[in-house]
Amino acid sequence: MQKLQSSDRRGKIPAYIQVAAALRRRIETGEWQPSEKISTLEELEEEFRVARVTVRQAVDLLEREGLVKRQQGRGTFVNDTVNDKRWLKLETAWESVVESIRDNVPKFIKVANPPRFPRLPEEEGNLADEYAFLRSVQLKDGVPYGVASVHIAKPVFERERERFLKHPGLSVLADMDVHIAQAHQTLVIGTADPEIADLLQVSLSAPTAEVRWVVLDDTDTAIYVADITYRADCIRMSIDFFEQRTPKTRRKTA
Repeated sequence: MQKLQSSDRRGKIPAYIQVAAALRRRIETGEWQPSEKISTLEELEEEFRVARVTVRQAVDLLEREGLVKRQQGRGTFVNDTVNDKRWLKLETAWESVVESIRDNVPKFIKVANPPRFPRLPEEEGNLADEYAFLRSVQLKDGVPYGVASVHIAKPVFERERERFLKHPGLSVLADMDVHIAQAHQTLVIGTADPEIADLLQVSLSAPTAEVRWVVLDDTDTAIYVADITYRADCIRMSIDFFEQRTPKTRRKTA
């Protein structure tokens, strides 16, 4: 099993979060199977060389995340449904992305001093003259799984203001009579800062998936820029590299 020795621990991240991350990894990779009993507090204390209270906090965190459950007098067990947790598939085709978010209901957040312009490196396109800014939390069954910060070019936003204030911006944009020349999505792995941790109801420095969307019109102007932070524990991404490949005709042999 992967061990977290004292020399491996990072000073700025609380020890219990690092221990929880190591235990979470064992569950996610199948090292600990659903319904399997995990190591005792004593065993984990000795393995990670941390105080008992640190191990207890780590297990408490996994229990709040729904990964494990305690049984009085028996120990702590991996939940049966843990393998179904990564329900949110990050799509890689425009039509699939739009359809996957069309029924989402964002919970919009008021921002006191919204940024006037998105962060936009030169290679990603040109800035519009003015933007509308929207910030929202995405929920599933009442549980937050994503935080979106979106800039929409003001002329585009004003055309469908009411819809943009009720529905995911990308799905509204896809239905509009707007010429979209380019659209790209990037994904990086990050950790939750205090604000994101609070909005997503995860621990500080919990792993996150940070997705960035940039949509350009035919003048290379960015009409939609979104930075979306997802809980890493609900995300999965798969790409079929041979999906568009035409099967070759098998050569006949004499």
